[in-house]
Amino acid sequence: MNPLHTNESFAKAKGFPECVMYGNIINAFVSTLIGMCLPTPDVIIHSQEIQYKNPVFMNDVLTAEMKTNDVFESVNAVELKFWFRNAIGKIVSKGKVQIGILA
Repeated sequence: MNPLHTNESFAKAKGFPECVMYGNIINAFVSTLIGMCLPTPDVIIHSQEIQYKNPVFMNDVLTAEMKTNDVFESVNAVELKFWFRNAIGKIVSKGKVQIGILA
């Protein structure tokens, strides 16, 4: 219940125009991209790293981009880099996720 996320007056006093969205919502978006947008459901997330570069606010429209960074054939795993941009093109978060390909 951090007031930066729940109390508009607090957020404004800290220099933000409104409450800042919880960063973990980006984690949920990454999970959705992996679980729903890849051409196979036969994957599992092994690990995920994320950096929060700029705040995200309610009703912001984000664009996700993802690309293959590395392939580990010996263990059936793939590392993907991702980033999210807001409507003006500013990166709000970026990171990488390693997924396993289920046999």
